[in-house]
Amino acid sequence: QVQLVESGGGLVQPGGSLRLSCAASGSIFSIYDMGWYRLAPGKQRDLVATLTNGGDTNYADSVKGRFTISRDFAKATVALQMNSLKPEDTAVYQCYAGTRRVGVHYWGQGTQVTVSS
Repeated sequence: QVQLVESGGGLVQPGGSLRLSCAASGSIFSIYDMGWYRLAPGKQRDLVATLTNGGDTNYADSVKGRFTISRDFAKATVALQMNSLKPEDTAVYQCYAGTRRVGVHYWGQGTQVTVSS
């Protein structure tokens, strides 16, 4: 089992920045990739960004050039630097940890990000 705890959400004006962090604990040796998904009201959960142990990244088209994902492998953490935020970025952001076992992945509780003037 892997436990994920997020921090860093909040309210920010359009054009502003936020940094999300997520710390993993438990069976962290089983983690293959970590990242972030988001869930907006009335929408399905969507990929934001992921980063594998090998350094491969995957970003949603809507955040490319604005968001940057990073990992501290020693501390088993993943961060998401979000710049130039837009109202459509408003969502609950969930930390994700995937493993090499099919269907085995973990989710954090989520942290609210609200972009509004």
